[in-house]
Amino acid sequence: MSDSGTVTRDVRTTMKYVVRGEAAVFHAGDRGKSYWPGDERAVTIHDLRPHFSELGLERNGFVVARGSSEIADYTDKDQLALYCRDTERLVQRLTGAARVISFGPILRTNATGAHGHNQPAFGAHVDYGARTVADFARDILPPEEAERRLAGRHMLINVWRPIATVESAPLAVCDARTVRREDLFSSEIVGGLGGLARSLFGFNLAYAPDHCWYHVPQMQPTEALVFKLFDSDPDAVQFTAHSAFDDPDTPPDAAPRQSVEVRTIAFLD
Repeated sequence: MSDSGTVTRDVRTTMKYVVRGEAAVFHAGDRGKSYWPGDERAVTIHDLRPHFSELGLERNGFVVARGSSEIADYTDKDQLALYCRDTERLVQRLTGAARVISFGPILRTNATGAHGHNQPAFGAHVDYGARTVADFARDILPPEEAERRLAGRHMLINVWRPIATVESAPLAVCDARTVRREDLFSSEIVGGLGGLARSLFGFNLAYAPDHCWYHVPQMQPTEALVFKLFDSDPDAVQFTAHSAFDDPDTPPDAAPRQSVEVRTIAFLD
């Protein structure tokens, strides 16, 4: 039970880690071609709802932001672009950043027939690191501004939101305070973010017994997980590992998961 008297929904399930010491190559559009040596471990994924008020990006690596996105159709390019601008403003409010840019909006579902690019990602990972952050900053910003802002503190922050109540393939996040750099191993993502020509670079997570995982049961479209993946300050909390997972209590008639995620780069003064 939580302090409020509500019943918590911790889940005992299997998490796919990477074999310690192994670098992986993940083909987003053709997952069968991937080299992702898995190490499956039983973990407890704790109910995050009783802890919402305790969370901080600089403390845990993630927070839950509440509020409707007011987007009717995420498949509409114009509405998705508006959502990206709204997401940038959300991250700016949470971080106090001088400027926030975004890239790589992706809709995900585990519905039958979903393309590989759009399927949930099972496997503990951190996307992305410094190399890919710099690549996108230079893609989006004028050259002089990109170099100036990259020379200062900047953070890569993902914003993950359900489009409908999550009934299957929920998302788990690992408290970044429990993720050690020695547990992270390099990952190359080929054809990520809907088929990008160049590779993207991040990390997969190897198992350690002190990892602390959380999820939001029956997560709603009015709730967004905001989590930090990279921080140019090496002493800051970062590397929030995350993964879709199978909840053993998912009913057979559960609706497919539908979610939208946007990556943002927040530049601080």
